[in-house]
Amino acid sequence: MSAFDVVILTAVLVLTLVVLGAVVVGLRVVRGLLTRPAPEDPAYVAEKDRQEQSLAALRTAADEVNSTIDVAKSAAAAARAEAAAAKAEAKAARAEARRVLDDARAEADTVLERAHKQAEADAEQLRAAARRSGEREVAVLAATTREQAAEVERRATRMDERERLHTEEVERLAERERQLTAATAALAAREAALVEREAELAEAENQRRRELERVAELTADAARAELVEAIEGQAKREAALLVRDIESDARSTAEQRARHIVVDAIQRVASEQTAESVVSVLHLPGDEMKGRIIGREGRNIRAFESVTGVNLIIDDTPEAVLLSCFDPVRREVGRLTLEKLVLDGRIHPHRIEEVHELARQEVDQLCHRAAEDALVEVGITEIHPELVTLLGRLRYRTSYGQNVLKHLVETAHIAGIMAAELRLDVPLIKRSAFLHDIGKALTHEVEGSHAIIGADVARKYGESEDVVHAIEAHHNEVPPQTVEAVLTQASDACSGGRPGARRESLEAYVKRLERIEEIAAGKLGVEKVFAMQAGREIRVMVKPDDVDDIGAAVLARDVAKQIEEELTYPGQIRVTVVRESRVTEIAR
Repeated sequence: MSAFDVVILTAVLVLTLVVLGAVVVGLRVVRGLLTRPAPEDPAYVAEKDRQEQSLAALRTAADEVNSTIDVAKSAAAAARAEAAAAKAEAKAARAEARRVLDDARAEADTVLERAHKQAEADAEQLRAAARRSGEREVAVLAATTREQAAEVERRATRMDERERLHTEEVERLAERERQLTAATAALAAREAALVEREAELAEAENQRRRELERVAELTADAARAELVEAIEGQAKREAALLVRDIESDARSTAEQRARHIVVDAIQRVASEQTAESVVSVLHLPGDEMKGRIIGREGRNIRAFESVTGVNLIIDDTPEAVLLSCFDPVRREVGRLTLEKLVLDGRIHPHRIEEVHELARQEVDQLCHRAAEDALVEVGITEIHPELVTLLGRLRYRTSYGQNVLKHLVETAHIAGIMAAELRLDVPLIKRSAFLHDIGKALTHEVEGSHAIIGADVARKYGESEDVVHAIEAHHNEVPPQTVEAVLTQASDACSGGRPGARRESLEAYVKRLERIEEIAAGKLGVEKVFAMQAGREIRVMVKPDDVDDIGAAVLARDVAKQIEEELTYPGQIRVTVVRESRVTEIAR
């Protein structure tokens, strides 16, 4: 009996017991009702009704139990049928299992037999393969043994041959040693003879020297010293004469050649004689425009100065206003902005911002176009775009009144002419001279001298080391080491020092002349001082009794050195010291 059958049987028994208990209880209740008289008490009647209801409920429960018992019986019958079917299936399965087991045993016996046969066949093959491999190894070992025996025999033969050669070599060495012994003995005999001969020669030399000293009445050391002194003096004199001739020739030739090159370069460059004015003045159509520029309570002028960064000066000058700013590019942007506003007539803060942006773009375009025109004029094609932008800024920068961009073009032309005369690399020298003042475009943004700044900028944007060195050395911050650097300095001096190239204020000019005269007049022995050629030459008259010729040369050098240390000036200043000696005699 399966577990399911046990569970079904247990449930049926429990239900049967419950039904029997309910029937017994119901019978007791009915018996009590039948035996008791029928009183007319309401409580009794109510109790009777309650009991009847309980009896009806018990009957209903009994009916449900009966139906449940029937369901359980049917379930039990179904379970018994399933159990019987399961038993039949189990019996069939056991039979099938026995059949499969028998088949497996038969197949296993067959497989085992085949495996035994296959193992025997494999073992036989392995034994055959092992036998063949052993035979091959034996053959190989036999061959190796034969080869080793042959090699041993060859080595023995070589050893015998080597031993024979060694014996012959020993015999040759012994014979050679005997020969060397004989040669050594011969050399010793010759050395003794040579020593004796040298002693005789030394004695003869001493006798000859003593005889010469007796005749010349001088010792050998004194004669040697006298001869060396005479030759040394003659050599020094000839060397001094040769050096003087060479220096004189080189000085005259170099000065003449340099003067010819510089003059030719300056003559071939056509430049302006005056520089652009650094003061920006805007002319107005009428004085009423000043009020519109100022605006209500000064809002327009405050907005203009705030946007442009340029100070606007409005005074009593008729129909004109003045723009003041340290940055010339910003001043030009402000001038164009104000000019456009005056032409337009609409002046208010918002309009000022719009016009300022347009003017700034226009100035940038003008700067870029000016840089490109300068590059085309000089003949430079390949250059970094950032350097073009920096060159464009120099269009509105000046140095002592000279426009820097025009100065660069002029310097490049002069340097190119000098390089052509000297048969040097013209494009490289023109490039070095053209970029030598590129640092002036950044002087207000970066600390340091414009020469060092320009060299750093050129190195940053890929210029060659020759160009960089020429830029950093053109004001002697770095000693010039190349021909390019020297020609850049020379062309810069020619462009900045030529007449009409630069101008300065009258006050600074007068102060410089006065200081030059004070420096020269403060020296001892100076009688008069004259500044000539706009301060480019100074004549110093000295007292001939107080200053001699050597003192005049020293005085000129001292004055020139003090001027270099104390003053700043374009070009160069020549110092000439004049010493005049007069002798007066009266004929009676």
